Amino acid sequence: MTKEPSLPEDLAEYAEVAARPRPDRHRPWLPVVAVLLVVGLVVAGGVGYLVGRPASPPADDSPEAGFARDMQVHHAQAVEMSLIVREKSADPGLRAMAYDVITSQQQQIGQMYAWLDGWGLPQTSPRTAMAWMSGMDHAGMAGMPSGSGSMTMLPDGRMPGMASAADLARLKAASGRAAEVLWLQLMIPHHQAGVMMAEAVIQKSDDPQVVKLANAIRTAQLAEIDQMRQMLKERDGVERSS
Repeated sequence: MTKEPSLPEDLAEYAEVAARPRPDRHRPWLPVVAVLLVVGLVVAGGVGYLVGRPASPPADDSPEAGFARDMQVHHAQAVEMSLIVREKSADPGLRAMAYDVITSQQQQIGQMYAWLDGWGLPQTSPRTAMAWMSGMDHAGMAGMPSGSGSMTMLPDGRMPGMASAADLARLKAASGRAAEVLWLQLMIPHHQAGVMMAEAVIQKSDDPQVVKLANAIRTAQLAEIDQMRQMLKERDGVERSS
C-alpha cells in the first residue's frame, strides 16, 4: 500500500499560525509566510519573474499588485481550511485533494510575496480589497453560478467566497463525514471566487509572469471545483448558494 505523503514540518507550523485570529487588512501572517517560504520559493519566484518581466514594475495601485495581495489572503484561508479537514477526515481521496490545495497554494503565496518584494511594493495596502477589479463584469465567468456577476466586498468586510469566522468555527468543531461535507461546501465558492480573481487579472494585466500564474490558478481550481462537486454529491451534500 502506498504511504500517504505527510505534510512538511513547516506546514504543520503554518497550521498553528493560520488558526490564529487576524485582522483582514493588516495580515500579520505575512511575515510568517515569508519565514516559511522565502528561503526556497521566493528565490525561485523572484528568478522566474526576472525572465520576461515588463520594462517597469507594476504600480502600487495596479491590478498586478492588487491581485498579488488579495490572492495571498484568499489562498491562506484555503490552506487553513484544508489543514483543518485533513485532521478530521480519513478519506484518502479527500485528504489528497486537501494536500494538493495546501502545497500548491502555499507555493503560490511565496511566489506572489516575491513579486511584491521585487517590485518594491509593500505586502499590504490601505486600499479596499478587490478595488483593482472595478469595472469587471463577472456574469457567466467559468465555474461561477448563475447570477454571480459581482465581486463586491461582503457586508462584514470579507472578500467574496471567503468563509466567515462562524464557518471556520463550525469546520473546526465538525468531524468525519460532516467535516468533509462542510469543507467541500466552503471550498467550492472559495475556488469560484479565486477563478474570478484570476480571470480578472488575465484581462487587465500584460505582465507575462502574472498572467501565467493566473492561468494556472484558473485551470487548477476549475478542475478542483468539478472534483469537489462530485465528492459532495457522493456524500449527499448540497452545494451552498453564493
